[in-house]
Amino acid sequence: MRYSYDYAYFKAAADWLKERIDQEPEIALILGSSLGPLSQQIKDQLSFDYADIPNFLISTVRSHAGKLIFGTLAGKRVVCMSGRFHSYEGYDFEQLVIPIRVLKLLGVKAVILTNAAGGVNTDYNVGDIMIIKDHIKLNGGSPLRGPNVEEFGPRFFDVTNMYTPELRELAKECGKDSGLTLREGVYMFMPGPQFETPAEIRAIRILGGDTVGMSTVTEALTAAHCGMKVLGFSVVTNMAAGVLDRPLTSEEVTVAAHAVAENFSAYIEKLIGKMSLQ
Repeated sequence: MRYSYDYAYFKAAADWLKERIDQEPEIALILGSSLGPLSQQIKDQLSFDYADIPNFLISTVRSHAGKLIFGTLAGKRVVCMSGRFHSYEGYDFEQLVIPIRVLKLLGVKAVILTNAAGGVNTDYNVGDIMIIKDHIKLNGGSPLRGPNVEEFGPRFFDVTNMYTPELRELAKECGKDSGLTLREGVYMFMPGPQFETPAEIRAIRILGGDTVGMSTVTEALTAAHCGMKVLGFSVVTNMAAGVLDRPLTSEEVTVAAHAVAENFSAYIEKLIGKMSLQ
C-alpha cells in the first residue's frame, strides 16, 4: 500500500496534543523492549494512550506500554514514547515517520533512541551498552519513500553525522563512574520478527555490525530528515545467533533488559541534565 501523508496529517496529531499539554518538550525519549522503567523517573507526568491520539500508530508489542508521556527529567522538558513501532507489526515503512514528525511539530529538538539488541561483536557481553555511531540497513524500504513533505526537510539529505557526534561524546563522558560498560559501534537493522540465522549474523559481522535489532533506524532517518539531533543506544540483551551454542528466546531479552534498567535509567537522566540544545 502507498501512503501519501501531507503536512496537515501530522499537524492534526500535534495540534491535538498541544491543546492538552502546558509546555513544549525539547527532548524526546523512545524506549525499547523492557526499558520502560526509565519513564517512571519523569516528574509531573501527563500521559496519553497512543490509541487516543489522532493519526497516530498503535503499539502491538506486549512489553511496550503504548503511551506518550510528557513531563520533566533532570530539569529538561521531555516527552517519552513508552513503546515504539516496527515494520514486523504490519506497518509499512512510510507509516513509521508518523511519531517523529509529530514530535518535531511539538517542538522537540533532540531524540534519544534506545533498543534491546543482539550482540554480534564477540568482544561484547550481555548487559553492555553500545552508543550507536552509525547503522547499516540493507533491506526494506525507506521511511522517506513517497512524496517528500518539504516542511520537514529536503528530498535528498545527508546522513554522514546522523548520530550527532557531540551527543555521542557527551554520552561517553557521562558514562564514567556509571557502573555500565559502554561501547561505541555500528547497529545493524534486520526486519524480524524472527531472530537472525547464524549465517546472517556471520554476514553482519563481516559487514561491520556490532549489534543487531529490529527498530531504531527508521526513527533515526526520519529525525535526521527533520534536522533533529539524534543519540542512540543498544542494550545488549543477548548474544546473537551462533555466538553461543543455544537457542534465542524473547524471555532472555526481557530478563537482561530488566537487569540493566536501573543503572541505565540513572545514566540517561544524568545525560539529559547535561545536554545543551543551543
